[in-house]
Amino acid sequence: MVDIEKANEKALKILLEAKPMWVDMGKAIDVIPGMKKNLILHAGPPITWDRMCGPQRGAVIGALMYEGLAKTPEEAEELAASGEIEFSPCHHHNTVGPMAGIVSASMPVIITENEAHGNRAYQTLNEGIGKVLRMGAYSPDVIERLKWLENVMFPVWQRAIRKIGKLDLKNIIAQALHMGDELHNRSRAASYVLFAKIAGAMAETMKDHHETNEVMRFMEENIHTFLGFAMTSAKVSLDPAKNIEGSTMVTVMARNGTDFGIQVSGLGDQWFTAPAPVPDVLLFPGFTKEDVNPDIGDSAIMETAGLGGFAIAAAPAIIQFVGGTVKESVEKTLAMYEITIGENNVYQIPFLDFRGTPTGIDIVKVVEKGIPPFIDTGVAHKKPGVGQVGAGLVDAPMEVFEKALEAFAEKYNIE
Repeated sequence: MVDIEKANEKALKILLEAKPMWVDMGKAIDVIPGMKKNLILHAGPPITWDRMCGPQRGAVIGALMYEGLAKTPEEAEELAASGEIEFSPCHHHNTVGPMAGIVSASMPVIITENEAHGNRAYQTLNEGIGKVLRMGAYSPDVIERLKWLENVMFPVWQRAIRKIGKLDLKNIIAQALHMGDELHNRSRAASYVLFAKIAGAMAETMKDHHETNEVMRFMEENIHTFLGFAMTSAKVSLDPAKNIEGSTMVTVMARNGTDFGIQVSGLGDQWFTAPAPVPDVLLFPGFTKEDVNPDIGDSAIMETAGLGGFAIAAAPAIIQFVGGTVKESVEKTLAMYEITIGENNVYQIPFLDFRGTPTGIDIVKVVEKGIPPFIDTGVAHKKPGVGQVGAGLVDAPMEVFEKALEAFAEKYNIE
C-alpha cells in the first residue's frame, strides 16, 4: 500500500529546499533542450494549430515573422498550418511561457538554475503590458520590440549577470512578498529589487551608454520585469518534485487558452485537461467581456509553487489591477491552506502574521473539500493580433483534479 502522506512530505521537502538562481542568458536555440529552428514552444498542455485559440495563433504568427520565416501574417498562417512547423509545450522543454507562451529559436531567454538539484529552466524576456506578442499581437511595433529585446536588452543583461556570477531569486521573491507583491500579476517590488541588484553591473559592463540607459528605462517602466524570473524560479523548484511515487502533489498547472491542464508528481508527465475557464475580468477601457479569451499561460506555475493567487493576501494593491476586494483576497489565501500539503518556510505573508504561503497543491484535498486552486491572471483578446484587454481572477476547473484523482486511484489500486 502506497504511503501518500510520506510521499507528499518528500515532494514538498524537495520544493521547499529549492535554491533558484539567475545564472546566465542565452538564445533559445543554444540552451533550451530539444529546441530547433522549426520548433515553436507554447504555453499549456499539448495542442495543434487547428485547436489553438486566437491569441496563441497570433503569437505564433508574430514569432514566424520575427524569425524571418514569413513576411506577412497570411504567409505565417499558411506556414503554421503546413506541417513544416512543429509545436510543443514549453513544459516539455524545461521552459515556461506567460500567456500564449510562444518561444522561437532566436529569442533570448533567462537561464535559472536550482542549486539544490542542478536543474535549469528558461523563459523569454518580458515585453511589458498591452499590445505584446505574448498576448497575441504581431504588428510591426511588436516585432520591433522583440528585435530590441534580442539586440539591445539581451546583451546588456548577459554582460551584467556574467559580471555578477549569479543572483539569488528566492531571496528577491521573499523580500517582494513583504513589499506588497504576490509575484504573478504584481511583481513591481521584485522588479525594483532586481534593478537595484544589477544596475551596478550594467554600468560596469556598459559598451554603449545610450543602449544601457534604454534598458534601465525599460526596466523602470515595465512592472512585469521580474515575472520571467519568478516563473523560472517556480519551474526549477517544482521539476525535481516530479515522479515521486505515491505523491498527490501538483507539479504543473498550465493553460493554452483552449485547455487547462495539470500534472501530478506521482503520475509523472501525464496531462489531465478540461476546457479553459473564462476569467472574471477587470477590463482595460474600450473592451467588453465579449472580447475575453479563456484563461491562458504557463504563469499558473506561480500558484503551483505557492505564490500568485495563493499569496494574494500579501498584495492588497493588486486588487486595483485584477478586481475583487481586499477582504476577498485574504479569504482566498486562507482557503488555499485547506488544499495544500504545507506552508512555505521562506515565502511569508505579513498580513497573516508572517505565516508561510500555502504550498503544495494536493489533488485529494482539492476534490474532497471541493475547493479549486485560485489564480490571478492576465487576460488577452480572443482574436489574434489585438493583445491584452485586462486582468482578472479565475478558479481552476475541478474536472482536471477529479480526472487526476481517478487515474491516481487506478495506478495505485486504491478504491
